[in-house]
Amino acid sequence: MRSLIFLIIFSISTGLAAGQQQLRPGAQAPDFAAEATDGNFYSLSQLQGKIVVLTFWNTRCEICHNEIPKLNRLADHYRGRDVVFLAPTMDGPQKIAPYVRKNPFTFSIVPNSFGVMLKYADVDKSGNINMGFPAYFVIDRQGSIVMRTDGWDKTENLNAQISKLLASD
Repeated sequence: MRSLIFLIIFSISTGLAAGQQQLRPGAQAPDFAAEATDGNFYSLSQLQGKIVVLTFWNTRCEICHNEIPKLNRLADHYRGRDVVFLAPTMDGPQKIAPYVRKNPFTFSIVPNSFGVMLKYADVDKSGNINMGFPAYFVIDRQGSIVMRTDGWDKTENLNAQISKLLASD
């Protein structure tokens, strides 16, 4: 009888998980390929061997606006090391250009990244998309997600995670 109850509970729980997506630390990061506003082409599979920091953002996000200067300092701190900072956004170049004139980035912005966002966002069984902005993913040299977070004041946590990954080399 216990085996039957276990099988029923297991079947229900795995059925509920079907159709859902939640990328957590330890999961393989989904590959993507996109062109940045600086003209460089980025593919996650081609970045293997480097630490990748993805920051999903948009021009209407007040938190993003406040976090960009901190992220610029963090990106500058790791410049010249095997750390790549990318900023995917669903906004197009026409919307990004005036924003960046007032809020410069020192790392690569990847416009029109709705498809990339869909690969990283949580999706419930009804197909509803959930991603807070800014959303941060730190991906190790082997392509696994080691950190996922969103919201205010995450640069210290990002810095700690990147330092830890670099120290483990």
